[in-house]
Amino acid sequence: MDTLSRLIDLARPQASLDLRCLLSGAFDIEHAPQEAGVAPFHLVLGGACLIETADGAQVALQPGDFMLFPRGAAHRVRDVQRSSGGAPLMPGHDGMLPLRRNDGGGAGHDHVDVDLLCGRFVYAPGPSALLLNALPDPFHVSLGGAQTLGALQTVIGLMRTEAEHRQPGALAIVTALSHALFAMALRVHGERGAAASGVLALLADARLGASVQGMLSAPERAWTIAELGALAAMSRATYARHFNERAGVTVMDFLTQIRMTIACDLLLHTRRSAAEIGETVGYQSEAAFGKAFAQSVGMTPGRYRRRAQPDNASDS
Repeated sequence: MDTLSRLIDLARPQASLDLRCLLSGAFDIEHAPQEAGVAPFHLVLGGACLIETADGAQVALQPGDFMLFPRGAAHRVRDVQRSSGGAPLMPGHDGMLPLRRNDGGGAGHDHVDVDLLCGRFVYAPGPSALLLNALPDPFHVSLGGAQTLGALQTVIGLMRTEAEHRQPGALAIVTALSHALFAMALRVHGERGAAASGVLALLADARLGASVQGMLSAPERAWTIAELGALAAMSRATYARHFNERAGVTVMDFLTQIRMTIACDLLLHTRRSAAEIGETVGYQSEAAFGKAFAQSVGMTPGRYRRRAQPDNASDS
């Protein structure tokens, strides 16, 4: 499994679609902050709008733009003219999703200024931290007409077609495509070099990414900086310096983050003992693992596991 796929697998984001908005004229829709582990997103299927963040920053969204709030920050959806007033939102249903529109529900979509798909990803904060914490908030990926983004445009076009036609199975298809969209948005973000630091910045560097793959593939190994540098085809000193610049943390601190990410996932989704999990991620004793886990996560492995639903674990 490639590194980005493994990180998404660990994060286990569960996509759900909340509603579809067909808006015209003046509108100003407030979105309250979400609880930990809930990341709302918006996808523009057609038209344009503005997203205004809690600090007053405004981001213009065009057709195909995807915006995610990894830490659930409050924001507003506004018309591009930033008009005041506007007609109230009227509830309805488009045959696939709850629908909100402010034009009185007239026939046809010719007068609609923005066709917006709104949803959320729900994730377990511990296993997802390595990936989600590396994202800017908000996380915005724009198609921008780039030819290299044809696959992403195809996914969004299929989502729009399914949303419009509302044939049997449409909701399941659009929800599954939301997962694909998230993965492709992460890839595009990395390919554009937009990640200033963190795991996506590391993956954008082929040599440093090879060492991250090594850590993820064998977290139990007693890695040294020299061994990881060899994977990156760099000397120990050069590797440590470049890694720190790209990751924003030291090599060993990042390795600990990977180990704790995997440990959190195993605690939540298996019945393996803390001692066994500790050994799996490179700790020779349960005490050493417990101490490292508490320092990183802020609680003991046992307490972390008890917070999970009892039916989340498997026997694997």
